[in-house]
Amino acid sequence: MHDNQDLTIGRITRVLAERLRPAVYSDPHPLQIAAHVVDGEPIPVAQGLEADYAPVAVGDRWGRAWDTTWLRLTGEVPASFAGRRVEIVADLGFDINMPGFQAEGLVYTADGAAVRSLNPRAQWIPVSPEARGGEKIEYFVEAASNPVLLDYHPFLPTEQGDVLTSSDEQLYRVRRVDVCVFEEEVFELVHDIEVLHQLAAELPEDSARRAKILRALDAALDRVDLRDIPATAADGRAELQGVLSSPAEPSAHRISAVGHAHIDSAWLWPLRETVRKVARTSSSMATLLDEDDDFVHAMSSAQQYAWVKQERPEVFARIKKAVESGRFVPIGGMWVEPDAVLPSGESFIRQISQGQRFFREEFGVECKGAWLPDSFGYSGALPQILVGAGFDWFLTQKISWNQVNRFPHHSFLWEGNDGSRIFTHFPPMDTYNAQLSGEEVARAARQFKEKSVARHSLAPTGWGDGGGGATREMLARAKRMADLEGSPQVVFESPNDFFDKAMAELPDPGVWRGELYLELHRGTFTTQHLTKQGNRTSERLLAEAELWAAAAAVRAGREYPYDELDSLWQEVLLLQFHDILPGTSIAWVHREAEERYERVATALRRIISESLTALDASAGADGLDAAPVDAELAVNAAPVAQRGVPAGAVAVAEPAAPSSARAEVGVFVLESESVRVEVDGSGHVRSLVDRATGREAIAQGRVGNALQLHQDFPNMWDAWDVDAHYFAMREDLDGPAEVTVDGDAIAVKREFGNSSITQRLSLSDDGRVLVVDCDIDWQEEEKFLKLAFPVEVFTDEVAAETQFGYHRRANHTNTSWEAARFETHAQRWFLVQEPGFGVAFLNESSHGFDVGRESNGREVVQNARFSLLRAPKFPDPRADRGRHRMRFGVLVGATPESATEAGWALQAPLRAATGSEVPALASSLDPAVIVSAVKLADDRSGDVVVRVYESSGSRVSTSIELAGLPVGTVVDADLIERPGEATETTQTPEGTVRVPVTLRPFEVKTFRVQR
Repeated sequence: MHDNQDLTIGRITRVLAERLRPAVYSDPHPLQIAAHVVDGEPIPVAQGLEADYAPVAVGDRWGRAWDTTWLRLTGEVPASFAGRRVEIVADLGFDINMPGFQAEGLVYTADGAAVRSLNPRAQWIPVSPEARGGEKIEYFVEAASNPVLLDYHPFLPTEQGDVLTSSDEQLYRVRRVDVCVFEEEVFELVHDIEVLHQLAAELPEDSARRAKILRALDAALDRVDLRDIPATAADGRAELQGVLSSPAEPSAHRISAVGHAHIDSAWLWPLRETVRKVARTSSSMATLLDEDDDFVHAMSSAQQYAWVKQERPEVFARIKKAVESGRFVPIGGMWVEPDAVLPSGESFIRQISQGQRFFREEFGVECKGAWLPDSFGYSGALPQILVGAGFDWFLTQKISWNQVNRFPHHSFLWEGNDGSRIFTHFPPMDTYNAQLSGEEVARAARQFKEKSVARHSLAPTGWGDGGGGATREMLARAKRMADLEGSPQVVFESPNDFFDKAMAELPDPGVWRGELYLELHRGTFTTQHLTKQGNRTSERLLAEAELWAAAAAVRAGREYPYDELDSLWQEVLLLQFHDILPGTSIAWVHREAEERYERVATALRRIISESLTALDASAGADGLDAAPVDAELAVNAAPVAQRGVPAGAVAVAEPAAPSSARAEVGVFVLESESVRVEVDGSGHVRSLVDRATGREAIAQGRVGNALQLHQDFPNMWDAWDVDAHYFAMREDLDGPAEVTVDGDAIAVKREFGNSSITQRLSLSDDGRVLVVDCDIDWQEEEKFLKLAFPVEVFTDEVAAETQFGYHRRANHTNTSWEAARFETHAQRWFLVQEPGFGVAFLNESSHGFDVGRESNGREVVQNARFSLLRAPKFPDPRADRGRHRMRFGVLVGATPESATEAGWALQAPLRAATGSEVPALASSLDPAVIVSAVKLADDRSGDVVVRVYESSGSRVSTSIELAGLPVGTVVDADLIERPGEATETTQTPEGTVRVPVTLRPFEVKTFRVQR
């Protein structure tokens, strides 16, 4: 033994890697291997067990991209293994550095019972904790040869991301399948040494504790005979008991480890593969729960539980049993972990209502907090939604990925747009896939911002994305760090227990106001436009279908399609997952998403049509005008009800405001009573005048409707990122264009690069909005297309619609926080406004935009730009290539109120509908108070649910009118429809019931109307 610490560290490192870890398994005996390759999509377990198998040898290649190969492993436990713990070690060609991103398997017994997953970080199958010797071995492995798409260099284009384009190459090679003795004492020695070694690396070099640990490690290795490690492992362990038993300091940071496996519901694999990833991981975690009484595992996303219930009922039964014991913990309370900026407010509510209902019905529990560790930024509307749905806490980790600014808190109150606050925690370990290494736990303690007043943080622990979740190695580390001098204390417990402690020790936490903007992944506001357009269309049609179905149930006695609407909502909620809606998945996922959106739209249009037919027939039976309702025209009417027009009525468009399109000398003109637009021979808007004020919106010497093309090659993540350097390379598409008058519109045709665009510029029906319809054949690569309108408005901020309201962002770069927001997002509109005049920019299906402050030295111009299309090459090498139809609008003389109304109208323009008039179900007497949903209650009581919100940012007292509805009692409800106190109502002489409502700025309220 010696005192040279560097020599000791070098000795430990080599002995661990080359001698001790390999000695955990001894006396390997090869098993026989046979394989059955599935032709096409995965097959049921029973079919896999009964398939025809052919022999396979170690060294053979197997598995084309996305194939399923069933392996049969057979043999016998050697007699010499009697009394020992016996396991199979199976290496199918794994890379231990890529868990979750390559081949995986689920192991079954011969009777079809799932055992555990087989993956790079868990290459073992339990055979017997104490073998007799001579037992027959037969296991089956459903092995998925998923291709490695996220390699060490994660942004290389690949065709492997779709089964339609993937190669026929066999991707993996069987390395070993052996039955072995598991040497438990060696395993324990490995982790004694590893934990102490990692702890020593984090301690000051001159500390006494570090010196004592290294001296003990040196002594331990002196006692281990490297020629007979199993026989001498206990002697080595004995030398370490003193340093392992020294307790932690009373002030030591305390880490609540939560077993977790963050499984993206789709990403570098299709949805069908996620079903199997969840089943594999869940079976492993159920096995680990059986083997270790201290372990606690938490899993989010009701959709993932539902998949397992449907596709792997034997695994779901194990989950359900573990949930009952309180050690398999449903978390998050949502259908999936959605993108947290792009979905509508109503979608966020349905994520929670659908998720909590599943957990309540299947397990008898409701989740206490929201769990979104990996979404790409978080809307300032979320705190109100979470609190209003009954959540106590919120967890994320993603903001630690900020490129520039370090977030100032780890445990804090997050205040939303309306003033609602929710206790929030960011794990200071900066990961949601913790391994509980010494470096990680030290980092958590070191970085914890609230360390002067608190000592608790949380660590989601386990390999994600099919990597298998927590491992017995992680549990072994945690046991040693539960009370260890020099180390934070680590204990496995549920997230709820952690948050109870964290909230108790921080009675007066710091506050963060408004959105949690992620300074990364800004391209996700734009990438994969067709997926985003499908989501927008689906959200609109779902609102309409519920409204008309509720009206038909109340007025015509038609059965409300609860099951079908639930199913359609669940489909759309799934597609809002944070790697689908943002556009960051493989080609297969987005191809499927577009197909699914088409099916959803077809089903919703049918529900709307059938509801309108029932309403029409009912009106006819009452002696009213029974002319048939044109469902396709009426389909766009419902959202108008959410702008203050009576909900539940077939809206009939008012006559369009007269407008004209004509050619004059050197210019084309669009004109109405409200605006005058001049378009030059290049298709650019050179003038946009608000006739009420005479104010010119287009900046002097500049033009609007200007297409601009940027080079788009981000530093790392193609589909995710837009980096600030893209501004430096811009091509203005101001070359020749074909401009003509086309009826009441001006048509502009332009070609550029390999692409072309046809625009149709017209005025909206009310004559207020310049509407720009774009038909784009987009064939560029690594380009970013923008549509610019430089306007003369002096302001220091931009208002942008978010869920249930809007927020304001600084429009300058005084600080690094403001400079980092160079690309942002909106729901349907963003607005630049000075006192007395504003210009709103409306979108139908896109979210990204930027507004740059530009100056000629005297005047500041707001260069407002829509983000149209990107062309990244990873993970989908042809993302966005093809044809797109997009609609934009520009409203002069705008306010947040008029922008909100115009944004609704652009997304769902009002069209005339013939047929019977149907009395309104619900309407608002104040245009700032919007009816956002009308439906029947989820509990199938028949109650009508009406949701409203204040959209202008003001305090409002008004009434909601309920007409033609046999109203019993009206009660306040929370956002997921749990009833509260009754609300007083009044009645007009005509029999209309009025519900008084007082709202703070941006407040959302839900009422249940009992019939």
